[in-house]
Amino acid sequence: MVDGLSIAVMTMWAVAAACLAWSVASVAGDVTYVTLADGRRQARSIPVLFKILLPFSPNFTLLVRRPAFSAAVERADARLVQGGFEGLISGEEFVALQLMLLWVIPDLWLSAAVRRRHLSIQRALPFVLDLLTLSVEAGMDFINALQRNCRSRRLDPLNEELLRMTKEIQVGSSRREALRAMANRVRQGDLKSVAFALIQSDELGVSIGAMLRIQSEQLRARRFDRAEKLAAEAPVKMLGPLMLCIFPAVFIILLGPVLSQSMKGFFQ
Repeated sequence: MVDGLSIAVMTMWAVAAACLAWSVASVAGDVTYVTLADGRRQARSIPVLFKILLPFSPNFTLLVRRPAFSAAVERADARLVQGGFEGLISGEEFVALQLMLLWVIPDLWLSAAVRRRHLSIQRALPFVLDLLTLSVEAGMDFINALQRNCRSRRLDPLNEELLRMTKEIQVGSSRREALRAMANRVRQGDLKSVAFALIQSDELGVSIGAMLRIQSEQLRARRFDRAEKLAAEAPVKMLGPLMLCIFPAVFIILLGPVLSQSMKGFFQ
């Protein structure tokens, strides 16, 4: 009787474990998407643990809607937009994830996602400005140049933001409003500088082609300065691995035979 009961319990645990493993594998295999301004869906990668815990976030809704969490929710909403997760995870859901996990784990993941997206925008921006400059100076309208750029380039973070900006202009926003909204939404330094320069040129009546060329040259100068700074920091950053890895290895190679002979003589 006892043996039969034990077998039944073990079987139930095995079935439960198998069901849990199947559920986790199913969730891990799900592809998460965000919807872009033109209706296309773009895949976004989020950790498997987040996928598993997100269905439980409504249990924390009443808690995260309290005034004590309002600032955290607003900050999470803004950073999720910066990271490209708008519409996929809300600020309330993100704060709920922070409560279910250690608070810093989701924050570190989101910070890394924002840095990657900003770096992608920073790298692509000078090339896009060059294309826009050539198109505008050739006589093309700025909006048409933006649309042509969005069609001809692969869909990267910068292209997604420019696509959204052009859609906002098409539905009635002015160019200044769309540029300002993009700058405040993305909050990447170089893109923000270009957006506000274009707003200023629009207000003052300055040629957009000339402004685009100036901004492209400034971005390349800043990129060169950043490269020089990284090159200057490289010896300092290499000093740690050098002290920890190379010097001990050299010490072992040079003194290893001597120590080996000494140990042999000691034990003889």
